Amino acid sequence: MPVRGWIEVNQIYCKGCELCIAECPQQVLSLDMDHLTPKGYHPVHLVKDGCTGCAICAIVCPEAALTVFRETPLRATPLRTAAGA
Repeated sequence: MPVRGWIEVNQIYCKGCELCIAECPQQVLSLDMDHLTPKGYHPVHLVKDGCTGCAICAIVCPEAALTVFRETPLRATPLRTAAGA
């Protein structure tokens, strides 16, 4: 199971500069042209699956408007048996 990520955008801070879109290695970000922030900008949003949660978008964001989340798959852990049993 691959690593899955997603972002949350603080629409008060996002000014639609597109730096995160340009730097996303998975190319899953775009401006939401159907929505405006309170300041009148088109905010960024995920447009398709494929985000890995690498956080490059959050690193390059000059306004710190992005929060990145990453869900890692659960690894199977071997059952431990009691000593001497």
